Amino acid sequence: MANSGNNSAIARPYAQAIFEHAQQAGQLVLWSDALHAAGTVVSDSRVDALIGAPATDNGKLNELIADIVGKASAGIDTAQLTNLLKLLTENGRLNVLPDIASGYDSLKAEIENRVEVTLVAASPVDDAQQAKIVDALKKRFGRDVSLTFELDESLIGGARLQADDLVIDGSVSTGLEKLATTLAN
Repeated sequence: MANSGNNSAIARPYAQAIFEHAQQAGQLVLWSDALHAAGTVVSDSRVDALIGAPATDNGKLNELIADIVGKASAGIDTAQLTNLLKLLTENGRLNVLPDIASGYDSLKAEIENRVEVTLVAASPVDDAQQAKIVDALKKRFGRDVSLTFELDESLIGGARLQADDLVIDGSVSTGLEKLATTLAN
């Protein structure tokens, strides 16, 4: 599997094409849900093991994924979804679906004048602190902010914010890595 940076670049044109289709059809939320469901399915270790395996019947695999996603995202045109899955399979890109979903959501957030921000902290951040962070980010970006919180104790302390291509890293673990690099040179 390609690394995440490469997957983002690979996913971008697919996300753009799906976004344009969904926007014309008035189905932005429906396709977002479907892409996330499909990304979850292909990320499952059992399905991931089937992707690209010589004995796998790709047609049946695509039908299975489309069936699961169709049940999770009622209203999605399964024929269009199956065509997308077939295209991704033919191009060896089925495993990029989570990145396509992420790219799609970025495009959707842009037209909604909203930015998706992920706050990763070493310890829990209460609602009041999260509200202060959201207010500060609204002022900085001039857009509505949708904040997602993730707990990651490996940061040791501090936090990391990611909004689109902007990363603000105030984690202790990153500070220690920088110190180690400085001392090694």
